[in-house]
Formats: sequence, C-alpha cells, structure tokens
Amino acid sequence: MFAIIGITALILYGLLVFYVGRSCWSWIRGKAPFWFKYVYIGLIVLLSTSFLLGRIGEGLVMFQILGAYWMAVFCLLLLVLPVVHVGLWLLRLTKLSRSTAQTGVGLAVLVTLLAAIAYGTFNAYSPVVREYHVDIPKPNPVARQLNIVMAADMHFGQLSGRQHAVRLVERINALKPDIVLFPGDIVDDDLRPYEEKGIDDILSGISARYGVYAVLGNHDRCQGQMDHFIDVLEQGNMTILYDEAVTIDDSFILIGRKDRIDRERAPLSELVAGLDASKPLILLDHQPYDLDIAEQQGIDLMLSGHTHRGQIAPAHLITGLLFENDWGYLQKGSLHSIVTSGFGFWGPPIRMGSRSEIVQIQVNFLE
Repeated sequence: MFAIIGITALILYGLLVFYVGRSCWSWIRGKAPFWFKYVYIGLIVLLSTSFLLGRIGEGLVMFQILGAYWMAVFCLLLLVLPVVHVGLWLLRLTKLSRSTAQTGVGLAVLVTLLAAIAYGTFNAYSPVVREYHVDIPKPNPVARQLNIVMAADMHFGQLSGRQHAVRLVERINALKPDIVLFPGDIVDDDLRPYEEKGIDDILSGISARYGVYAVLGNHDRCQGQMDHFIDVLEQGNMTILYDEAVTIDDSFILIGRKDRIDRERAPLSELVAGLDASKPLILLDHQPYDLDIAEQQGIDLMLSGHTHRGQIAPAHLITGLLFENDWGYLQKGSLHSIVTSGFGFWGPPIRMGSRSEIVQIQVNFLE
C-alpha cells in the first residue's frame, strides 16, 4: 500500500513539474539560443530532485537548501500559473501581440513570485505571540494561575538555525513563563545540524520556574538509537517525556506521549492509569488526533503542533479537513485543545496563510 501511494505521488509530482517547466519554457524559448534548451531541462531535473536528494540518507546540505527553495517556488508557481494561463487566453481577445502579452505576463509572474517569497519569508522568520485563556475546574494548591509558553515544530536544521533558536529563547524569556512546553518536531529529520550549530546550548538559556518539557514528533529522528537522540536534546536543559507522566510541584500532572507513528506508543488509557485525576491533567501529543479519547480519559488540556496550519495556503483547507482542531483553540466537553501553527517550518522557509508563532496560555484553576 505504501509503495503504491509513493509511486502515485511521484508520478503526480512528475506531471506537475512537467507542467511548470513547460509553462516557463514557453516564455523564454523564443529568446534563448538553441543549446539553452538542454541546459534548461538539466536545471529542471536538478531542481525537482534536489528536495528528495537532500532527504535521502544523511543528505547533502547543498541539496537540502536548494530543495527547500525549489519547493517554495514550485508551490507558488502551481498557484500562479493557472491564473496566468487564463489571463493569456483573455489577452488573445485584445489587440496585443502574442509576444508582448507573454513578456508582460512573464514580468508580472516574476514580480509576484519575488513579492510572495519576501512576504512568506517574513512570516516564517518573524514569530508572533498568540495568547489563550483556559479555565480548568480543579484546584491547584500552589497557585491559582499557570503561565504556560508553548512552541512546536521548530524543525531546527540547515535553514532554521542558530538565529531562529536565539529568537525563540529571547521571545520565551520575555513572557516570563512558569513552564515551557515543546510538543514535538524539535529537529528536522537530522540531528547533526542541531548538534553542529550548538542549538542545545542556546535552548539551555530558557528560564522557567518549572523548567522545559518536550515530546518527540514525526520529524524527531536520527540514524542511531533513540536514547542517544533524547540525551542530546536533554543537554539543552529540557526533559523529554517519552510515554511518561510527571507530577509538577504536587500541583498538576504533565503527560507526554510518543508520536503517533511510533509503533510502540502506549494507549492513553495506560498512561493515565493510576494518576491522581483530581489534579489538572495536561497532555503533550504532537499530532492533534483523537480528541474524543483524550476527553474520555479525563485530560483537561491537550497541547499539539504538527499541522503548521498548512504552512502555504491553500493547504490550510486540507489540514482543516484532516483534523478536528488544526489550529487554535477548541473545547470539546471538559477538554481544552490548543494547536499551534509552529515556530519553524518544514521544507521551504516560507509561510503563506500562516505565521510563525509562540503560544502563551494563561491557565486559571477554579475550585
């Protein structure tokens, strides 16, 4: 089944690349020398495979960076080109010559692409703080309020590096959190850039009364043993909850799950068994599935990421169909679900229709 899905996806991708490549070639072939056709074909092949080559095995940095920007341009072209073709068809009804129309449209596409990339880059690297207020009808003997700061999907790697990490730490500390929570996808499929860039040293600068806790996401992977992966992350002064629960200051319980793709992930009922349900139960689960199960198991607050809110519109329409709560706040019975669009990005360092964000949650405990 996975092989069939993979082959189908590659065929579809190939057809879309052909569509983009042929469309762009129609604007430049009249002005290019005969030999440039072969250079152009080679360039399209290189660009279209760079994203895949950068993620095979340990990959190459050049292909990872090239592939990320290719995917950004590719996605934007898929949005723009259908509109362009309709525009060209309408221009045929005017007295403009074909070459003049194509030149004008080509320049318009180029300007649109540059503007979109600039805007998307700004959205990706300029995080905002989103604030939520949640009332949990359980007592907290230590304090009536809890200031939670959450960030997910940092995807630290080649393009989300040291400066983005510094930005994260500065923004978090400015919010004076009681506790900091990372619900997954801390690294981007490869642990090496995280180590080489010293991201752990930067993250160790986070200051919070109860510390930093995290769970792993579907991109938190490495070539070696998972124990080593967790050890490296915990050098950044965070605690990884790997299907574990911990009671914080005898006032609330934090539960962290393995990611949904982990075959050894325990059912939630097993993780909450034996816990003091009179205390507030806060769940970290990277992918925001099974809200009904979390509600049935007595979870008060479930924090997730993963969706990126689609990252590049109109993909948010797809995440909205896949997840009951794909972004923001949702109450389901006694369960409060909050899903962040993420602090980083996957693939292209572009966000269109979504924004890099840090989430601040003011929890009020009621007696």
